[in-house]
Amino acid sequence: MQDSTRIKWNQRYQRAIDGNQLPEPAQVLTQYAYLLPEQGCALDVACGLGGNALYLARRMLQVDAWDLSDVAIGQLSQRMKREKLTITAQTRDILHHPPEPERYDVIVVSRFLERSIITGLIQALKPAGLIFYQTFIKNKDPGVGPNNPRYLLAENELLVLFSSLHILVYHDEGKVGDCRQGLRNEAVLIAQKPGGVAPNIR
Repeated sequence: MQDSTRIKWNQRYQRAIDGNQLPEPAQVLTQYAYLLPEQGCALDVACGLGGNALYLARRMLQVDAWDLSDVAIGQLSQRMKREKLTITAQTRDILHHPPEPERYDVIVVSRFLERSIITGLIQALKPAGLIFYQTFIKNKDPGVGPNNPRYLLAENELLVLFSSLHILVYHDEGKVGDCRQGLRNEAVLIAQKPGGVAPNIR
């Protein structure tokens, strides 16, 4: 299963590279960048071509970036060298090799949903650490994102999954009102682990 999944994502990322698609950071990260600490350690989970990792490194955070796809990690490694950024990019299956407890000040997850790792992500946050999460919801437009319900969030599910944290931001507009405006098809959450002293913000 792991090999077939890696092959699938290697092919997908190779098509993106061949099409000169540049990695973009998640909207949850760019829109709420003012919540990021001035320094500290960050983890980009299922980083893909590294849009989030590059964004965090440009803001002078120490960044680890993990993905199952060696094609994606190879491309990210080339990109960070061109930009003279420091990122520890690793081909790593987070399901079998979770992060160490209380290691990160920031964890970012975008367009990736594996419910079994949520507890491990919470444990991997330092006290006062932040998680930025953005991924697809069930109440989305057809043809956008995955179709398998296993990878789609139910209503308010992120609030439940991260209920042990202090919720700073939660956003899920679904299909209410004018769907031509706002962030649709995805839910957004930013939450902070209790305890400790929050790092300085910009």
